[in-house]
Amino acid sequence: MKKEKSFDELFENEVWLTFCNLGFQQMNKDRFFKMPYSSDHTLTQQIDVFAADDETALFIECKATETENKKSNFKETIEAMNGKIKGIRNELNKAFPEKKLKLKFIFATKNYNLSEQDRERLKSFRIEHFDEDTLEYYTELARHLGPASRYQLLGNLFENQKIEEIENVIPAIRGSMGGYTYYSFSIEPEKLLKLGHVLHRSNIYKDTMPSYQRLIKKARLTKVQEFVNQGGFFPNSVVINIEAGKDDLTFNLAANQPKNSISKLGYLHLPRKYKSIYIIDGQHRLYGYSDSQYKDTNTIPVVAFLNLKQEQQVKLFMEINENQKAVSKNLRNTLDSDLLWDSTSYLEQRKALSLRIAQSLGEDRDSALYNRIIIGESSKTSVCCIKIDTIKLAIEHGNFITKFEKNNDIKNHGSFDKGANDSTLATLYPFLLQSFEYISQNAKFEWDKGENNSGILSINVGIYSLIRIFDDIIEHLRLQKNIQPISVKTEDLVTDVIYYLEPLVDYFNNLSDTERIELRTSYGGGGKIKYWRRLQKTISESRPDFNPKGLDAFLENNLKKFNQESRQIINNLETILKSEITNLLQTAYGNDWFINEAVPKKVYDMAIKNASDKNYLEKRTDITGVDCLTLSNYRDIMLNKSNWRDIFEKKYTRPEDSRISGGKKAKTEWLQKVYELQKKNFDEYSVTKDEFNLLNSLQQWLSPIHSSIK
Repeated sequence: MKKEKSFDELFENEVWLTFCNLGFQQMNKDRFFKMPYSSDHTLTQQIDVFAADDETALFIECKATETENKKSNFKETIEAMNGKIKGIRNELNKAFPEKKLKLKFIFATKNYNLSEQDRERLKSFRIEHFDEDTLEYYTELARHLGPASRYQLLGNLFENQKIEEIENVIPAIRGSMGGYTYYSFSIEPEKLLKLGHVLHRSNIYKDTMPSYQRLIKKARLTKVQEFVNQGGFFPNSVVINIEAGKDDLTFNLAANQPKNSISKLGYLHLPRKYKSIYIIDGQHRLYGYSDSQYKDTNTIPVVAFLNLKQEQQVKLFMEINENQKAVSKNLRNTLDSDLLWDSTSYLEQRKALSLRIAQSLGEDRDSALYNRIIIGESSKTSVCCIKIDTIKLAIEHGNFITKFEKNNDIKNHGSFDKGANDSTLATLYPFLLQSFEYISQNAKFEWDKGENNSGILSINVGIYSLIRIFDDIIEHLRLQKNIQPISVKTEDLVTDVIYYLEPLVDYFNNLSDTERIELRTSYGGGGKIKYWRRLQKTISESRPDFNPKGLDAFLENNLKKFNQESRQIINNLETILKSEITNLLQTAYGNDWFINEAVPKKVYDMAIKNASDKNYLEKRTDITGVDCLTLSNYRDIMLNKSNWRDIFEKKYTRPEDSRISGGKKAKTEWLQKVYELQKKNFDEYSVTKDEFNLLNSLQQWLSPIHSSIK
């Protein structure tokens, strides 16, 4: 009987397979591989995963737990690892003196939430940390790219370290375009693959410069590779940005220069460093050569900019791609959190702030929404289903942050706003983090569902409503208890907020099937408002001092208390209007008014068709086109040609509408409103107080008219 592998051994196997797929030729054969760390080779260190190629050697320590998000304490392990690094490096260099191998030690974890102390230890010892996100990224990259994905890994591990034995001098033209200096040249794909790096939208780049590229698509890459291997080529240029200090990049002018040209011929010395070039556009074309016989015998055209700022790279990427394949709204939102952060427009700055908060909530392991928010072009799942836009809108619709006019004048001050994005983020983000943590831990069964099993909490409408509720409670504390968020500790503020969140926890933990269906089917903008107001009502019932602005009016308009009487009024109005309008038309046009020019052709055709359909379905012959005219059709007849002026204006202009602009269309708008209400499903829809008042006033006005016509 085959022995089942332990959880940590399965994780080691995952890591081993990932690095094997990344293209490392030398790997340990089992988990008992040992490496000497002293000239006394009896002193050895067991290595979980060893991976090497002709230039690099990687030593990987693996730690896994079945408890999700477990806080770590790896002080002894990390310090012991560091104590042997120097010895392992010395012994490896002795064994392979001619290779000058680059070494890197990696600490790989699964389900651990590394403590700040452990992170600092790894950083000080220059040990890389790979969590699940990092490993998933490289696993996915290897699946798409194969061995070429190793270049991305090496760029991250050995950033700015020198690449030995690479020819870096190429003929080039220096020019000027759009106020920027650029270089145009051709280069072998193999060289550019080593020097280049692609900033994919992934959690592994969340602490670096804005990352903006889509992950490479395997299907598209395969087509590119087939095309290249069949002798095909792409005449359009790969666009790159060269990151170089003044000593890293040299352009030597050629002896003979063309006259009367601002372009210059010369030899460009590229930086001989990992991750010194960022691929802005053309990653599929470049990686299409990675596994090709032509990778070092063909050259590809390149346009290279020099030291573009982060936001300039993002803008260039978006400009290129919006003119080709559209940048998705979710990706644009992700990019805008970086791109607009330092905008001269305070409106755009605060937009970037709300987007940064949304993104951080999805990427922070300490967040209850970790891996539940769709970042960039991440795939949607039943758990990772929250859109960045949902959180952005919820923050913007509340009073957390200051609202500005287009000219940067303040409309109203935000409760957490300290005047700058960085300081406001430092105050607002921890509050949201802890508030979501309380809900997720105390309504855990419902929270963990996501969209599964008719979940109603950690879905878009639920998260939107929770953020609005957090804001409502803060406004209540500010106005009723003079508690100002920017003046108190986050922990104390959250304690005050929890008092009002407790009824919500009880509500979520004891939902009836009817309530669940009602919340689950809260779609669109109106659905969000309905869900949010339902939560306000729940709190208000247990905490009577909590009565946010607009709640009473909303409840009055959404309890269906006007529905029954409104239905009766609409039926009465329809009877009155159809009877008297028909009488007026007969007086003006005779008994054949329906087939006369009184009726617009499209209204006539539709009524005849509807009558024919009803007769057929009901096995009848007596239903006429007139029987099938709706209130909206009668309005069309009123507006047809001179009917309004000659027949209806005096009778059907409401006294309060006699002076309104817009002519006959505006003066008959009341009839269209009655028709729209008539179409509503009164089992679901709640007639508002304003709508009921309109119906009531119409009945009082039209009844005397009807009597006089009779």
